[in-house]
Amino acid sequence: MWIIVRLLIGIIILAVVEIYFIKRTDQAVKKLFPLFHQKKFAVIKKIFLGWVNLYPVVLIYVFVRFAITSEYVSTPESGWFDYLLVYPFWLLFILMLQTALYFLLIDIIKLVLYPLFKRHKEKYLRYQAIAVLMLVIGFAVYIPIRVVYDYNTVSVRIVNYKKQNLPNALENFKIAFISDIQADHYTDKKRLDNYIGKVNSLQPDLVLIAGDFITTGPDYIDLSGKEMGTIKSKYGVYSCVGDHDNWAYRNDFKRSVAEVRSSLIKNNVLMIDNGKRIINVNGAKIGITFVTNTYVEKVPGSILDSLSSNSSGDLKIFLTHQPRENLIEAAYKNHFDLYLAGHTHGGQISLVFPFLQLTPTMIETKYIRGDFRFGNMLMIVTRGLGMSLAPVRYNSTPEITLIVLSRK
Repeated sequence: MWIIVRLLIGIIILAVVEIYFIKRTDQAVKKLFPLFHQKKFAVIKKIFLGWVNLYPVVLIYVFVRFAITSEYVSTPESGWFDYLLVYPFWLLFILMLQTALYFLLIDIIKLVLYPLFKRHKEKYLRYQAIAVLMLVIGFAVYIPIRVVYDYNTVSVRIVNYKKQNLPNALENFKIAFISDIQADHYTDKKRLDNYIGKVNSLQPDLVLIAGDFITTGPDYIDLSGKEMGTIKSKYGVYSCVGDHDNWAYRNDFKRSVAEVRSSLIKNNVLMIDNGKRIINVNGAKIGITFVTNTYVEKVPGSILDSLSSNSSGDLKIFLTHQPRENLIEAAYKNHFDLYLAGHTHGGQISLVFPFLQLTPTMIETKYIRGDFRFGNMLMIVTRGLGMSLAPVRYNSTPEITLIVLSRK
């Protein structure tokens, strides 16, 4: 049932955005280029609408078939399908969504200044048409450039964490924190090699991962495990369980996680489900609490209390996949130093707008990316590498977070 609901919501959003975008651009072209509008623009609109809606039609078929048969079906994994349907759809949808935001602002200004607009209607409508076309052209250039940049670039964000009475052994200790690897057709071996190469270039002492090693389906489990096995870290590589780690087999979550974990263990990476580890660093202790809290499985309150209240170490780390309020509260209440999470992809698709970060991720959480302070506890939400739903990132460059410890 939830699949049908999501499908309907997606269709409604797409329809509204398309209608608004087409209406505003149609008015602008008609105002500035009436002859062109009369002769050719209708054909361009039909081609545009036909092209942008081909991929949603394929997705509707896949969703409906899965809802009826529970049979796992995916779209073709091929270059021609991506470049003919998938990428054009997402680039055009982002263009419509991005420009619609500014069209709406223009309409609000018109409403607020309605008495003035009424007196200078023709002049205002001309300026509005120019603004609309400039926005469309400008973002039509910027969006693909930014998407390509975010696909091929990995940024390193250094976080200096200072703590009173930090043992000498942990002075300048480096923790590489990553998340959302999500190996799939789009995040392939080449992209993973580049990402892991950057992690290794930082020479971390410890590597922590906030889960999500695959996107969906079992085909990329082995690849993700082997790639994680190439990470070099003096004190090991550890991970919690992510949402997508449950979705190798849509109707068998336990098998999915078991196979992902098995692949990681073969490559010396430990995925820990609701547990704790003490890392001994020359007599100093880093206590790590791993909490499983995903769409599939929520950590029971009793287990969360037990894991949180019984934690110990010279540095206490709470590692989980999602930045959830109840988990943040438990970690803060029990005096953790660091709360580490991923899941959000840093917004993945973040619209350009002055002074605001606007992304669909805001529906789920306000902790989208970066650092957040709760008393003495620092929460870090990393942007990760992979993608879900949309095979693109927009204004959300993949990230490796390097945490460097020092004494306050």
